[in-house]
Amino acid sequence: MIIKDEFLSRLRKIFDLNLYEVKVWTALLSRGTSTAGELSNISDVPRSRTYDILESLEKKGFIVMKLGKPIKFIALKPNEVVERVKKNLMQHAKEKSQRLETLKGDEVLEELNTIFTKGIKFVESSDLSGSLRGRQNLYNHLDMMIRDAEKTITIITTAEGLNRKLEALMPSLENCKKRGVKVRIAAPIDNNNLKVAKALKKVAEVRNVEEMKARFVVIDSNQLMFMLLDDEKFHPNYDIGIWINTEFFAQALEQLFELAWKDMKAVK
Repeated sequence: MIIKDEFLSRLRKIFDLNLYEVKVWTALLSRGTSTAGELSNISDVPRSRTYDILESLEKKGFIVMKLGKPIKFIALKPNEVVERVKKNLMQHAKEKSQRLETLKGDEVLEELNTIFTKGIKFVESSDLSGSLRGRQNLYNHLDMMIRDAEKTITIITTAEGLNRKLEALMPSLENCKKRGVKVRIAAPIDNNNLKVAKALKKVAEVRNVEEMKARFVVIDSNQLMFMLLDDEKFHPNYDIGIWINTEFFAQALEQLFELAWKDMKAVK
């Protein structure tokens, strides 16, 4: 059985398997049912590893073990595998989420916070900066910044970026609104995102910016995150953001924003 390395690589990424697992699985798919020894020969996986690999595939929902002597393994339909793997992932994620949720009142989290609090005392505020890669990482960090906001949040984004922020940041922005945090959002408003802009009006003052194209967020006039790339030209995985804890730069950027804000039209 000859399967291209490119196809095996795609399977590894899609199903989160290692190389031996995809080799044994595809070998079993080509036979329907087979023994560990036969699969070792077909897949070119060491016999000493084949049983472990098959046991792993069985736990993940890819195959079924047939009782008897010799022990054989049965391939499942790929469509059934997809459904089983999806259910297993959802169950695994649910269990992990529940474990993490229980940490909120646990002494483990208190101890971690104590360690962090003691350590952060020795860090200069100017050292609290870093770069983030990938749009999901950017939004995770933005969400954290917004949840910690105490007074003001200033956001300027692109037309498509406005749509993303409703989906990713709305719950945290709603909490900020309840706490009395002043939120302002500026973005190009058109027919494609007007509905989103109106939805965001529940938690922020939203205005249409036509001339300026930028992507940045300022929190409490001392924290700043700005994105380096045009979101229309680069894949989300390659998006890059810079996070800086700098009162001087953040206030300067807010002052420039104030000048532009006055000329922007409010969303009705």
